[in-house]
Amino acid sequence: MAATADSDIISLYKNDATRNKSLELLIDTYQQKLYWHIRKIVIDHDDSDDVLQNTYIKIWKGLANFKEESALYTWMYRIATNESLTHLSQKQKRQTTSIHTIEYQLSKSLESDHYFKGDEIQLKLQQAILTLPEKQRLVFNMRYYDETPYEQMSEILETSVGALKASYHIAAKKVEEYLTKD
Repeated sequence: MAATADSDIISLYKNDATRNKSLELLIDTYQQKLYWHIRKIVIDHDDSDDVLQNTYIKIWKGLANFKEESALYTWMYRIATNESLTHLSQKQKRQTTSIHTIEYQLSKSLESDHYFKGDEIQLKLQQAILTLPEKQRLVFNMRYYDETPYEQMSEILETSVGALKASYHIAAKKVEEYLTKD
């Protein structure tokens, strides 16, 4: 299905008679993009589904207050990012283990994940990315995989373009070092 313009989704939402259609179009248009954005952060498929569901609930509840100061896509990605980071934080608190232990567990779950179709090189790249601090991993994934422009990342992550460029550069160096060791 061709992507529906954000303004069409907002217009449908504002009309009581077409509000449910707006949700359908919102999901059809953004579900795959949001899922993979979330998946790159939380890694696990089941966790990604849960976070995606929570993201859509927050989007739906907040759509009435959406001020249209940014693109709908940018606003939704910010919600998905925050939900993903909250999920990881809650997971860490529940397990009372270090983030490094969680990253190790995520790495191992990636190896046994039947949804992951990558070869050995892709697996090693994913493991390298998992060694990055949370924010660097997020910036690296958005830039490397999604080719998100820095300006758009700046809106989503609410930080400066310069900080994002520096973070990406450092993350890329760390990934390179991980891949070339041994």
